[in-house]
Amino acid sequence: MSEMKEATVGPQNSSLGDEIVGRINQLAAISETSEHLARIFLTREHRAAADLILTWMRDAGMLAHLDAIGNVCGRYEGERPGLPCLMLGSHYDTVRDAGKWDGPLGLITAISCVADLHKRGRRLPFAIEITGFADEEGVRFASTLLGSRAVAGTFDRSVLGAKDSAGISMRDALSQFGLDPDNIGAAARARGELLAYVELHIEQGPVLEAQNLPAGVVTAISGATRLAASLTGMAGHAGTVPMLLRRDALAGAAECIVAIEEFCRTDQVGLVGTIGYIHAMPGATNVIPGQVSFTIDIRASSDAHRKLAVADIVRRIENIAKRRKLQLQVDVTHENRTVPCAPWLKSQVSEAIANERYRVFELPSGAGHDGMAMIDIADVGMVFVRCRGGISHHPDEHVDLADADAGARVLLRLIENFRPRGSTG
Repeated sequence: MSEMKEATVGPQNSSLGDEIVGRINQLAAISETSEHLARIFLTREHRAAADLILTWMRDAGMLAHLDAIGNVCGRYEGERPGLPCLMLGSHYDTVRDAGKWDGPLGLITAISCVADLHKRGRRLPFAIEITGFADEEGVRFASTLLGSRAVAGTFDRSVLGAKDSAGISMRDALSQFGLDPDNIGAAARARGELLAYVELHIEQGPVLEAQNLPAGVVTAISGATRLAASLTGMAGHAGTVPMLLRRDALAGAAECIVAIEEFCRTDQVGLVGTIGYIHAMPGATNVIPGQVSFTIDIRASSDAHRKLAVADIVRRIENIAKRRKLQLQVDVTHENRTVPCAPWLKSQVSEAIANERYRVFELPSGAGHDGMAMIDIADVGMVFVRCRGGISHHPDEHVDLADADAGARVLLRLIENFRPRGSTG
């Protein structure tokens, strides 16, 4: 039943999906190398991709330009010029050795939806703006959401001094790209200009596939806490120190890691925890490790739940360290708040999915998105589209043509029936 269809707005065939997949492939051809997809902020590939996207926007009947941080911005006027806008968007930068759908699917789908409106001569009682954010991934300068923070007016100018692996500062890279680093504030938008921000994105997880659904309603973008932990014991000879007298930092870290995994696995509301990095010293086969450092990434769709969980996890690893006579140092290195999707937008996304004759299914996003910055100037809504195997940030990332088309139909229906907050229409 979940796949049963009814008549929908717009084209009655797969033309939207065909166009979207074709453009996904065109954009994926713009890469540092042909072997591994990489499209990084303020590079030649960034410029080439921006020029292509601007062309698509203009072909869709939009006025389009590159803003002060390198975002591509298009505007499709409403029934009269100057109306507030429904902003749609996603990012067009990638990680290294990336998949081609993460980010571009939402951007390209939005452009195709506006192109469909333009072909039919349809104007709405609000403007539509599409923003392709220049740097969501943070690969080059290790600072994420640069494009959306600039639009939200929360860009941290201190990051202009950050340097890439070649020693080039962000300030110099912006100048070399043809942008003025002192003019980034010009990209900022005021809250009153936006009715809402809505992003379509691949799920980057396996839940929709398990539910046999092409699209879902995002409830929140999960907040994240990242910790750097260090355990210090005593290095010693692997053959001469009895097991009961050892202060083995690596064995202690292993117990901590298993305890964190077990804690998160038994959580009833979707807490996730990851140990993504571990380093043992001195790192010799025949030496008991005397010091180990590791990272902890904890995410949840509720800030309160995440903070309580982090406090509980820290207490547990403190107890392990104490019992094993290890010194523990734990520092918070990153903290992002949870961004709830606005109930009034979730309701409209649900309506669009239901009217496309799919079962409405809600799920949180464990990955970060530009909505985490845009929440500062607009209510945020998200549509997830199924991706094969839940694989993302990997060359095997894939969305079927039928699912790309389904996502486009949901987004187009949402746009055409969009009601600003408080509207009775």
